[in-house]
This record gives sequence, C-alpha cells and structure tokens, in this order.
Amino acid sequence: MARAGRMWIVSGGMTTHRTAEGGGSDEPLVVLDHVDKWFGELHVLRDIDLTIHRGEVVVVIGPSGSGKSTLCRAINRLEPIDKGTITLDGEPLPEEGKALAALRAEVGMVFQSFNLFAHKTILENVTLGPVKVRGMKKADAEKRAGELLDRVGVGHQAAKYPAQLSGGQQQRVAIARALAMEPKVMLFDEPTSALDPEMISEVLDVMVSLAEQGMTMVVVTHEMGFARTAADRVVFMADGAIVEEATPEQFFTNPQSDRAKDFLGKILQH
Repeated sequence: MARAGRMWIVSGGMTTHRTAEGGGSDEPLVVLDHVDKWFGELHVLRDIDLTIHRGEVVVVIGPSGSGKSTLCRAINRLEPIDKGTITLDGEPLPEEGKALAALRAEVGMVFQSFNLFAHKTILENVTLGPVKVRGMKKADAEKRAGELLDRVGVGHQAAKYPAQLSGGQQQRVAIARALAMEPKVMLFDEPTSALDPEMISEVLDVMVSLAEQGMTMVVVTHEMGFARTAADRVVFMADGAIVEEATPEQFFTNPQSDRAKDFLGKILQH
C-alpha cells in the first residue's frame, strides 16, 4: 500500500505522523451528526453520522444515486441539510453571508468539471481566490501559485488559458487553485469521472501525493485503486445511508454487508 508503515510529515511548522493503522490525528475536523437531506420526496441522506479526523483521507464509494456527492457537497453547504448538524473544526456551518464565504475558504472543493475561468490564465485562476478572499498581495499570491502549479506538474503552463490545456491538466490546475486557499480540508467529488482514461492517473498521482503530505481529504470516487492505496478509511453508501466503514484492507478483502459484497462483486470483476 502507498502509505503503509510510518510517515513523518512537516506541515505549518508542526510535525505529525501517520501510521499503517490509519492516518491523521485523533482530533475531529469535520463532524456530521444525524444529518438528513431530502430532494422533495427523495430522502437522499439518511441519518448520517460521520467524523473525519485531521489529516485523515476518507474515500466514499457506492452505487450511483447513493448520496455520495450530496454528502460531499453538504460539507461546504453547497447543499443545505434538513436535519442534524455539521461542524468544521468545532464550529457549525454558517447558513449564509460572509460567514459562509469564510467557511468555503477553509474547505477546498474539486468537482467533476474543472470550473476554471475560461477568460483568465492558469496563473490568474489560481491567484484570484487568495487575492480577493484572503487579501493576499498579488506578488505573494503569484509566488505561491507558481509553487503550487509546479507541485501539480503544470507550472510551465501558467501563462496559458484553460482551453489550451488537456482535461487532466485542467483538473490539476483546479486542485492547485483549491490548495492556494490553504484549506483545512479538501473535498473531491468524482474528480476523474470527466477525464479520458489516460489522464486519470496523472490526477490521482497528485491526490496520492496530497494524502502522503497530510492533507485532510474526503474523496467521492469510482477509482477503487485509489481507495485501496490512499485511503485511511473507506465509507460505503447505499440508498442515502452509510452501510459500512472500514480500512481499505478490511473493506476490499472482507466486506461485512450484503450490499457491499454485491457492489464489489460487480465492479471488481470488470
């Protein structure tokens, strides 16, 4: 496994460690408590209890329509919930206004579609948030953006526009843009589903690197290889509920529920 053994991470002047038994600390960062969500008559999230610890990588998998993306989007209030509570770093999610904008600065989000501004260069896409939201000086934001673009392997494309890049490159820019805000947690909602097969690995490689560097991540994906190698915990959803939670080793070798066994039986034979 990519993160087996012990790995020491220096982040923000603090040294933490990850062990083979699971990453991150015991400190809760995101807590969902009895969360329910309806779309009209459709009950899309059913009594969700989930705690994501600082530095942990949680991969959410399940059949289409199981509520995975809604769960992900609820964590930064792109989808408001109907019952229950969600807290980030001990604070409840704000409902609107400046407080909600501040929350979204703390929660990076990478979507299926890259959502880059077509009329701005790659560098401008990455610096916009830090300058406008964080109040960073332009020169400092550009220096940081250059470092992040190098980190995700597209630093040489900084002067280009999104349409001049491949899908995989655009998604890596989207990751750099989210990282530029220095978020406490990164949410990935099917980040590779819109990509051609040959571009998927270049994005997953960046995500594995983030995991190894201690970023707290919630990843909704169909990429079982990523779930096996990068996750600390796999959360399996079906019909809007969390059916099973386990380490990747436990989940993929010995699933406990019939729903999980059926799901794995269908996807792993292809």
